[in-house]
Amino acid sequence: MLSGLQNPRQAAGHLLNFALILSTAFMMWKGLSIASDSPSPIVVVLSGSMEPAFQRGDLLLLWNRNIWQETGVGEVVVYNVKDKDIPIVHRVVRKFGVGDEAQLLTKGDNNGADDTDLYARGQNYLERKDIIGSVFGYVPFVGYVTIMLSEHPWLKTVMLGIMGLLVVIQRE
Repeated sequence: MLSGLQNPRQAAGHLLNFALILSTAFMMWKGLSIASDSPSPIVVVLSGSMEPAFQRGDLLLLWNRNIWQETGVGEVVVYNVKDKDIPIVHRVVRKFGVGDEAQLLTKGDNNGADDTDLYARGQNYLERKDIIGSVFGYVPFVGYVTIMLSEHPWLKTVMLGIMGLLVVIQRE
């Protein structure tokens, strides 16, 4: 019999350790969100539209710098489009106006045309509320784990099963 299942107290301890790990990860994510003033302080590049600057699978670190400084032309930003769930990572190529009223036009470095076709219906420019954050750093290829998990949903089940099994059979 598995050692974690011999004693209900040990099993409860393993379960609490697993819950502690999950809650710590959640608190770290929320802490990063507050510190960066971004709802998503870390994103993964899902396409090749920003090559050669960023490759598919790169993990991007975001900062919502508009608190202290305006978003400028040439800056790489991550934005959400209304009614679409996937954030887009592209460079600001034009800017009209200042402050919250500024209108931004973006384009992927590897794309031939600007992003007006990606914006919501009737939207020709991004506004400040559309920007999730500005890219201030990246870690190459680390995001491939996320890409693999989203492209192959069965991997999530396998990974959670392995983590659960390790919690149960782990010895103190």
